[in-house]
Amino acid sequence: MASPAKTAAAEVSAAPETVFPAVALLDARGTVVGWSQTAQRLVGYSAAEVVGRSADVLFVAADDRAKASQVAQESVLRGGWSDLVQVRHRNGHSVEVRLCVSLLCGQDGQGWWVVCATDKALVPTWPAKATEGEPLLARLPNCPPIGVVVRDTHLRCIQVNDTQGSRDGIPVRRRLGRRLTEAAPGREAETLEAVMHQVLVSGDPAINVDYRAFLPADEQHARTLTASFFRLDDARGCALGVCVVSVDASDSRRARERLTILGTVSRRIGTTLDVMQTAQELADLAVPLLADYVTVDLAESVPLGEEPLAHLGPQDGRIPVFRRAGLASIHPGTPESLFARGEPVFVPPTSPFTGVLRSGRSHFEPVLDTSPDTWLDHHDPARAKKIRENAMHSLMVVPIHARGVVLGVEVFARTEDPRPFEEDDLLLAEELVNWAALALDNARQYARERSAALALQRLLHPHRPTGGSAADVAWRYLPADSHHGIGGDWFDVIPLSGARVALVVGDVVGHGINAAAKMGQLRTALHTLADTDMPPDEVLSRLDEQVIRFAEAEDPCHPDTTMMAATCLYAVYDPVTRTCTMARAGHPPPALIAPCGQVTFPDLPAGAPLGLGLVPFESTTVELAEGSVLALYTDGLVEARHQDISDGMNRLRAALSRPGLTLDDLCSSTVDTLRVEPPGDDVTLLLARTCSLSTDKVASWQFPSAPAVASRARMLAARQLNQWGLEHLAESTELIISELFTNALVHGNGDCSSECRSDRTIGLRLIRHEMLTLEVSDASHSHPLVRHARSTDEHGRGLFLVAQLSRRWGTRHVPDGKIIWADQQLPAGA
Repeated sequence: MASPAKTAAAEVSAAPETVFPAVALLDARGTVVGWSQTAQRLVGYSAAEVVGRSADVLFVAADDRAKASQVAQESVLRGGWSDLVQVRHRNGHSVEVRLCVSLLCGQDGQGWWVVCATDKALVPTWPAKATEGEPLLARLPNCPPIGVVVRDTHLRCIQVNDTQGSRDGIPVRRRLGRRLTEAAPGREAETLEAVMHQVLVSGDPAINVDYRAFLPADEQHARTLTASFFRLDDARGCALGVCVVSVDASDSRRARERLTILGTVSRRIGTTLDVMQTAQELADLAVPLLADYVTVDLAESVPLGEEPLAHLGPQDGRIPVFRRAGLASIHPGTPESLFARGEPVFVPPTSPFTGVLRSGRSHFEPVLDTSPDTWLDHHDPARAKKIRENAMHSLMVVPIHARGVVLGVEVFARTEDPRPFEEDDLLLAEELVNWAALALDNARQYARERSAALALQRLLHPHRPTGGSAADVAWRYLPADSHHGIGGDWFDVIPLSGARVALVVGDVVGHGINAAAKMGQLRTALHTLADTDMPPDEVLSRLDEQVIRFAEAEDPCHPDTTMMAATCLYAVYDPVTRTCTMARAGHPPPALIAPCGQVTFPDLPAGAPLGLGLVPFESTTVELAEGSVLALYTDGLVEARHQDISDGMNRLRAALSRPGLTLDDLCSSTVDTLRVEPPGDDVTLLLARTCSLSTDKVASWQFPSAPAVASRARMLAARQLNQWGLEHLAESTELIISELFTNALVHGNGDCSSECRSDRTIGLRLIRHEMLTLEVSDASHSHPLVRHARSTDEHGRGLFLVAQLSRRWGTRHVPDGKIIWADQQLPAGA
């Protein structure tokens, strides 16, 4: 095991690249009597070449030699001297150095001088900021009074200056002729003597060794000194003794402690963009480093996801001004606090807290006045009771402001620590708060933008989506929790004609409120396209064109302008035929869950994302068994950092393979199983369990294209309505059939001959679901339009009459023609 001396020496030994000051010892006549190895490194002369010669031979300029002749007078009068001079190197070139000279006194009464020199070229800037490897004396441009002690080879003090005694608390008369352990016995002195012995043996200097001054034990604040040790050699190169140079490092030590605290701020505060967590980090950091009890109270302008304070009335003459966001104490449970985190903080209108909020300046009360005549007893007795119960005796209230806005206040109080706050403590508290205020403001702005984007998404997302008679639906949407903000995910369930339903899931590239706004544009456009009843591939093609138009309409000079791109999956399910037609634009494929629980991913062409206009989209039609589940989702559910998407798809397959769960429970369990914490992207999952309409709810007929069939179609429809108990709709239904059949006979055959017309048919279908749907199909692809007929016109009123008799009507194209449909409202309980 290494000895304490060697361990101490090893701890303070400087790295090879450290720049050491050169140290020399001069007698009263200016003759060099002691020379250090660092001096030899600086000017190249060995101890044998310099010791015994006058020191002025080392100066280059005559002015510098004149300065040297005044050193004695200057040193006697002021006790020290410092300046920039040029000294001669052994190789002939000159070296500009910072020279510090200090007068010494010894037992024999003769005055000696110690000279410390540092190469100016090795210091980046003069004066330079203190760094770890910087020379001790080079830190101080004017070389303030330094303590110097010269000890012989037995480590007895033979020379010392007056400054050293005032620095470490050992009087000169008690120091001269004695070792340090004799003048100030104790472990500190033993450690320093071990360092001196190591320097004396090895010749290597020891730089920047911190130690406490040898003051009485009852001294409240012990002074911290920083010392450097150099061996002095005589003309033969033998050890003459050790020179110890020290400065008062108390201020620099406090500065280093402050820098350490502020450095901790940058690492520990602002780790997330959550306002409450950032405020708590700020409170936790200050306890117990600076205070025994700390609170962080934020003003109403900072959104915390809570109800506004304005709705709270006054309480015992106090008003709600803040909300508590951070709370820390040296005592478990924070008994000093009247309010818990998240609760409104009531304060009197004339309290220091509201004063700091209004003025933006700190309130500093080193000795807290708790006398009966203060504002505490008159306006806030509950707070006064807490202060007295917990012996709070010193207070600082510091405003938290960033970008010209006061966000709140941080309160520092001392209870167990008997020392009152000092001005330095207030400066440190203000620096601490200022460093953290930017992170808190970033979190505030993020929370505000996130709240706006979430509100926009809530407004744009469907509120009560329903699949009608076609499907039962369940959904989950989880916004992202990242510094980028929420994404542009959306989903939709759109009722279509003929009891069909459209299922949509999409994702706009990007995050934040811009992505949410673009999502709203796409959702509106898709709703409009869905109402045209086009096939899914055609809907995506038109939507792709619309995205390109949106991008072209944006201002390219605007800083927030980005290329608009999105992915989308569009599926249409028909409960009559139990078929689902799907198309996707760069979106993950849907998952199909069979009634037995088996999960498959249909082979659906991927397509390109919307907004690129690259390739046409393709549709795929699959037949689904009743009770099958169609799962549509966004990539946030299956993608994760450092994970291939195929792994996510396999995990999704396993999560969906739970046939015993209800649809809502399956949706929740799947999201809980697959989501990552924190989610880096929005997560959207839409589940639709398919239904089918039984044959007793659908009636269809085919008729030849001839005028006489209209009456038969009306008769068959009326008979079917009687079977369904919908006799009251027979009259309106017959009128609609008459007009639609007439339209099909007049416009559906075009210019065909009579023989051609006999080969064509007109279809009629009645569907009873949430309403009564009537469909008439023909072979024409022409689109009927409502006309406003004049009083003299014989035709043109048919579709107008259909619109008046039905809840809504429309047209959709099919491969072999078109279908005109009309919906009528069913009575309650039908």
